[in-house]
Amino acid sequence: MKTLLRRHGLALLCAALAICLPLCMEDSDYAMRIATMALIFAAASQCWNLSGGLANQISLGHAAFFGIGAYTSTLLYIHLEVSPWLGLVAGGMLAAVAAAMLSVILSRLKGHYYALATLAFAEVLRVVANSWSSVTGGPIGLTIPFKGDAPLAFQFSSPAGYYWISLGLLALCSLVFHRLASGASGYRLRAIRENEVAAEVSGIDTFRLKLRLNVLSGALMAMCGTVYAQFIYFFDPDSIFSLSGISVKVAMMSIIGGLGTLPGPILGAFFLVPLEELSTSFFSDTAGLAQCVFGIVLIAAILIQPRGLMAVWGLRHRFMKGART
Repeated sequence: MKTLLRRHGLALLCAALAICLPLCMEDSDYAMRIATMALIFAAASQCWNLSGGLANQISLGHAAFFGIGAYTSTLLYIHLEVSPWLGLVAGGMLAAVAAAMLSVILSRLKGHYYALATLAFAEVLRVVANSWSSVTGGPIGLTIPFKGDAPLAFQFSSPAGYYWISLGLLALCSLVFHRLASGASGYRLRAIRENEVAAEVSGIDTFRLKLRLNVLSGALMAMCGTVYAQFIYFFDPDSIFSLSGISVKVAMMSIIGGLGTLPGPILGAFFLVPLEELSTSFFSDTAGLAQCVFGIVLIAAILIQPRGLMAVWGLRHRFMKGART
């Protein structure tokens, strides 16, 4: 029991707080919406953490898979009246295929070359979505028909419904991360992260392992895109395939929280999403001031603790251990 608490104490604490949080926000739909958005981005950041944190594949194009999930489920719902629950699975499968193809094409690229190539992939999809107006709605975007309280259509009268779905999605993404990080694959992925050439020499099939990782990451990211689209009801290509709004944001959450750790993306999301909302609310009167304040706080957080918020938990644990001895 003590070993479990020592290894996963922060993750268990986050889970307990997430379950109890709705009880404190029953009378505030606004607070519930912010918490739900934080959960969605925590799940998306955990998806990025699979490849970026475990295997050091720094991607700037995860918005592509996010957008694939959003557009697949929404177009199936609007044109064929397919439930978004099925659209969530369809979007995940389509994104998995796209991730596999992209992984094969970019298998020889590493470092900033890989990052720029993934960025180009997301930009290509953004341009296609903007140009293919007859299907995607183009720059005008897509609006999901509102049917009121219809759980089978992935619609709820209260933000609480979306909160619990987003929490379940975060739990799924975190479980996949935990299984990969704690098993035999975790040791191989850490070897790839430290030195890919040495990992290959030692007998690790780096191509197959990274392919599997990217497929999982892309499929789960698409599911996050579906939940996001159903939650906000409207999106356009420039927002759903956004570099700064999606790709960089989910990467930043992992880095701020603690790259390559299970609770890191969760801590990062619950730090950045409320911070962005607060800066927008308090400094919206002056153009650009909210973004400036948000950026200053981010820079300060990275300078104060470059290893992320998880390092604070580690320092606390070492301090308590030293106090006991």
